[in-house]
Amino acid sequence: MSDVMEQTSTGLREIVSFTIKGQGFCIDIGHVLEIRGWTPTTKLPHAPDYVTGLMNLRGTVLPVIDLSMRLGLGRSEPNPRHVIIIVKLGDSTVGFLVEAVSDILTVRPEEMKPTPDVASNQTKDFIEGVFARDEQLLRALDLKSIMPAGQGAL
Repeated sequence: MSDVMEQTSTGLREIVSFTIKGQGFCIDIGHVLEIRGWTPTTKLPHAPDYVTGLMNLRGTVLPVIDLSMRLGLGRSEPNPRHVIIIVKLGDSTVGFLVEAVSDILTVRPEEMKPTPDVASNQTKDFIEGVFARDEQLLRALDLKSIMPAGQGAL
């Protein structure tokens, strides 16, 4: 589980849910610094294909990662409805491009189900587990695997 997991005094976990290509994902709220509307980024030559570019956040230049591309779901075509979730990963700050933020939910840690064995090893690395909410499955992202510490986004 995440080492920055946000827990309430009752042991509950708070997560931010969002959509990518119409599918539900979530991350621990403890990683989230802010949620911003889409703004165009500055392209960076020879950056990995999942890096949309750089943005200036109040004097801090940070990479913006297309989570759809990083997760193998295809490139996003950002529009004004997209948002960037600014997250802190260790000493790094990075933006994640997603379609929309859906909700902030409180869940019990035991509600998380393991990633099914039918998934590829890379999928298992990126997905910490799955929460079932109403009719939707929310895949909990393991941010350390998506953006390994020490390697940065680039």
